[in-house]
Amino acid sequence: MSFLKEFKEFAMRGNVVDMAVGVVIGAAFGKIISSLVDDIIMPLVGVATGGINFTDYKWVIQQAVIDGQTQEILKPEVSMNWGSWVQTVVDFLIVALCIFVAIKAINRLKKEAPAEEPAADPAPTKEEVLLTEIRDLLKDKK
Repeated sequence: MSFLKEFKEFAMRGNVVDMAVGVVIGAAFGKIISSLVDDIIMPLVGVATGGINFTDYKWVIQQAVIDGQTQEILKPEVSMNWGSWVQTVVDFLIVALCIFVAIKAINRLKKEAPAEEPAADPAPTKEEVLLTEIRDLLKDKK
């Protein structure tokens, strides 16, 4: 089997195509959620917290070394930017909550039909009952 034929079979499998569609839709959905968080929710959080920007908080381990005459940074500051980490965690929690609410709403809209119970076996007809009796009588004669 040639390489191109194998690749064509692989690429055209249902699972691969479905996965590709899922990735594209997921990326678009991710943009919607990011916009919701950045453009709608975070401004409200900013107002609620009094405009605190966590990304400004850090522990400076070593101060930057700056040339006194040229104001050129000779050695950059070394710091633990814990505020950026806190902001990232808060962003994650908000995004996760938004996705949870969106999926929950989608599942409510997508009402599943109740599962049908399997039909009970129909009652035997008169002919079947008669044939069963005849069969049982013949078995008893042997």
